[in-house]
Amino acid sequence: MAEYLHTSVAALSQDRYHHTGIPYVKYGRRVLYRWADVQAYVDSNTVDPGAA
Repeated sequence: MAEYLHTSVAALSQDRYHHTGIPYVKYGRRVLYRWADVQAYVDSNTVDPGAA
């Protein structure tokens, strides 16, 4: 997931710690992200610089 978002695993971890970022699912000790949630996050945080 970090590769897809061009970020680090640590940055995703910090987002979870601060209760920001992408919704996630805990499966035991693993943290999982649903693709629909990732796509919604990307869509809602897209900036169009020409739309001012």
